[in-house]
Amino acid sequence: MTNRHGTPIWYELLTNDAARSKAFYDDVIGWNIAADSGAAGMDYRMIATRDGSFVGGMMPLTDKMRSGGAKPTWLFYIGVDDVDAAAELIVAKGGSIHLAPFEIPQAGRAAMVADPQGNPFYIMRGSSPDASTAWDRTGMGKCNWNELATSDQAAGNAFYADVFGWNYPDKMAMPGDMGDYTFIDAAGQTIGATMKAGIQPGQPLLPRARYRDGGGEGAQERRRRPCWPNGSARRRPDHRRKRSPGRELRRRRTWQVVGPRGERQ
Repeated sequence: MTNRHGTPIWYELLTNDAARSKAFYDDVIGWNIAADSGAAGMDYRMIATRDGSFVGGMMPLTDKMRSGGAKPTWLFYIGVDDVDAAAELIVAKGGSIHLAPFEIPQAGRAAMVADPQGNPFYIMRGSSPDASTAWDRTGMGKCNWNELATSDQAAGNAFYADVFGWNYPDKMAMPGDMGDYTFIDAAGQTIGATMKAGIQPGQPLLPRARYRDGGGEGAQERRRRPCWPNGSARRRPDHRRKRSPGRELRRRRTWQVVGPRGERQ
């Protein structure tokens, strides 16, 4: 893949119930998650948007994975120039390796790692000559935003800056003792923000997907009722988003979608 070092390239859903997760996300986001992997040896199902492009994959958890501590969650892939070198640097900066660098046939090379605060994610260098479009700031059905909830925001920000070249050009104060919502710049694009853990319970590096609710079947229902029978939506704190100098601050309300098996998005 030609994506720049330190930028998001893929998203992965681990689930205890593939059929229910497919039904939920297909309905709520408008995705088309494959009914099966289409290949022997591993149950890995591609997640496609309405235009047929991919945003990630879904993997049903096996008993072996659960016995090793795996739980329903979303995982985040960061593109790197060299997986092995990035893995070594992650360890040198206080992170850890969960899965040592390995080859994914016809996909590339990857490793599962964690930052010094224990937040897990993947690093990967894809073998395709084309760039991944799973991350698209305004793409419908794509991931538009990434949030890192961390127990030590300053240390976490420093770690990602050292390993991936992230910088933090702006921030906004949140109410009470919630601290700052600090924006992430990766290779010249704003990909998300970091915050103190506890504001966003239970899951770091959350992806945010955009879906259309302005028309089509079910659109009015989505606007009226942001909770679905097999999942839920939770009100997130009001933030005041910083505008350009001299302009007023605008209040923003957002929702956190929780899938039918407890995975947050």
